[in-house]
This record gives sequence, C-alpha cells and structure tokens, in this order.
Amino acid sequence: MGTSVREKGPDQQRYSEHGRILKSPGTAVPLKEKKLLEVKLGELPSWILMRDFTPSGIAGAFQRGYYRYYNKYVNVKKGSIAGLSMVLAAYVFLNYCRSYKELKHERLRKYH
Repeated sequence: MGTSVREKGPDQQRYSEHGRILKSPGTAVPLKEKKLLEVKLGELPSWILMRDFTPSGIAGAFQRGYYRYYNKYVNVKKGSIAGLSMVLAAYVFLNYCRSYKELKHERLRKYH
C-alpha cells in the first residue's frame, strides 16, 4: 500500500492520498506547524511559547494523545497485550514516583 500523490496543477499544492499537503523539500515550514521531533534545539523555547496553555488547549492535547494511543494500540485488527501493559507500566511508575519519599524514608530506617 504505497502513498499515491495527486497533483492539482503546476501552480497548486500537492496532496497525498489522505489529503495532507505535501511540502516541497526547499519549502520552510512555519515553526508553529512543526511537531516536537521536528523542532531544532535553538527553536525549542520559541516553539514552547507558541503552544496553547489555556485549559481548553491542554484538554485538547490530552484528547489528541488519548486518541492517538487508542488508535495505535487498542483499536487495531490484531490486538495484543502491549497497549494494556504500557498503561499498567505507566501507572506503576507514576505511583512509585509519587510514593518515593515514603519508600526512601522506610529504606533508611534501622530495624534492629
């Protein structure tokens, strides 16, 4: 299943089969439209300042992350335990981080 490219004309933009606009190799992408992995280290502070930190923007980011995770690991033809195991591993890790202070205090206590 290769990616087909359809062109509208010599002066118009090129589109992939999913309707996304394909950028020419020499075309600069605006910083606001770049994904985090495409941002260079020097551009990172200004990229972060361009993000939407309102409650609705943060909720939208969590919603996009949830749908991306769900469609990649849960809503698939041949599902496996991988999606659920990642959620459980994250849950265990976050709870360990939350209770680390008490665990550290318990470790340093003498039992004799």
